[in-house]
Amino acid sequence: MTLIKSISGIRGTIGGKVGEGLTPLDVVKFTAAYGTWLKRKKPSNQLIILGRDARLSGDMVSKLVAGTLQSLGLNVIDLGLSTTPTVEVAVPVENAAGGIILTASHNPIQWNALKLLNEKGEFISGQDGEDMLEIAENEDFDFVDVKKLGSYTTDDTWLQKHIDMILKLPLVDVEAIKNRNFKVIVDAVNSTGGIAVPMILEALGVTQITKLHCEPTGHFAHNPEPLPENLTDITKAIQKEKFDLGIVVDPDVDRLCFMCDDGSPFGEEYTLVAVADYVLQNQKGNSVSNLSSTRALRDVTEKAGGKYYASAVGEVNVVSLMKSSKAVIGGEGNGGIIYPELHYGRDALVGIALFLTHLANFGKKISALRKSYPEYYISKNKIELTPEIDVDGVLEAMKKKYAKNPINAIDGVKIEFDKEWVHLRKSNTEPIIRIYSEADSINKADALAKKLMNDMKEFVAGK
Repeated sequence: MTLIKSISGIRGTIGGKVGEGLTPLDVVKFTAAYGTWLKRKKPSNQLIILGRDARLSGDMVSKLVAGTLQSLGLNVIDLGLSTTPTVEVAVPVENAAGGIILTASHNPIQWNALKLLNEKGEFISGQDGEDMLEIAENEDFDFVDVKKLGSYTTDDTWLQKHIDMILKLPLVDVEAIKNRNFKVIVDAVNSTGGIAVPMILEALGVTQITKLHCEPTGHFAHNPEPLPENLTDITKAIQKEKFDLGIVVDPDVDRLCFMCDDGSPFGEEYTLVAVADYVLQNQKGNSVSNLSSTRALRDVTEKAGGKYYASAVGEVNVVSLMKSSKAVIGGEGNGGIIYPELHYGRDALVGIALFLTHLANFGKKISALRKSYPEYYISKNKIELTPEIDVDGVLEAMKKKYAKNPINAIDGVKIEFDKEWVHLRKSNTEPIIRIYSEADSINKADALAKKLMNDMKEFVAGK
């Protein structure tokens, strides 16, 4: 059993002993802490938006969360089966104090989580998260008497409202998409994307839609992380029958990846690259991704006359840098698209609308679009370290060894070697160093990672 308490939310496996898994008592405790934090921060605003993905524990957890919020005197609008970005856009429009999304994102079926939002519909900040966790640790909350209990209402209209907001964006061209008459297959891993993705496709004028794993039963048909090794079903379907493209989302619809017409992956790193390419062609400005994302985003940004910025890993960090750099597009290399024209959150639905507009205007196959971008390959590795090893000392040693190279140290150490790079980052949850490297071939990326891994092992052995 696992329970992870972080500044932006609480996630864990369902069941087990209190404090060791995401048990009912843990759900109530952290919901009460979040509700108390909101009441102190926004005493005049008593409204909270709630939504969830389709995982098996979702209904049970949702009832616990809603009841706890009501017991604090807070009013709940429950969107039911929804998506993370839908809850995010609903919070400010409903003038709510915050929101909770019940989803463990790409984690397997036994996991669930409380993702916590502020009044802007954005993930709470580091300091706010620490304040909330302190309230939970001290159990510093009071529940209201029976005459002051909060209200509970449901609203199943928000998914359509979210889609309507996307359709109004100037860079979304429904007519161009409709004219291409795309034949699309969708894999939504039996979660809420099975409702949302066909809805946005139909709204965009796509009439040929094949649904694969689109029943929101919560029985994930495969590992829910949208990586190539988990997408064999859609690959086989595309190879068996002709499709213009495949669309894959994770359980809460904030990660997006595409499959090419030949069944090969477009590459989740290149979801953001392609969308950014389209946005930057039509909207002058800058872009942001985290340090572990592909250099291809920098290439297309600079080609369009903009400036690329790299943030620390984590959506909160990406959003913060997007705001300060006035970026018009940003996100993460895991298929997360953040388009501030709509809202500051990863949103697969707006990503689909922008990507299909781009592909429609491109006029050729999706595989040809993929080939139009710089070719980079990322190698992902890790070194397991015993707890007594000074991980910070290892990273500092690598900074000194490669001091003549461009280095970014805002989140671990990222070292550039011309157009190649390696990012060394300490895990927050395990005694390991993650090593991500990128080059124009997978062999070069692997070799670069191996070189740095050997350097680190030599430093550890020599201490």
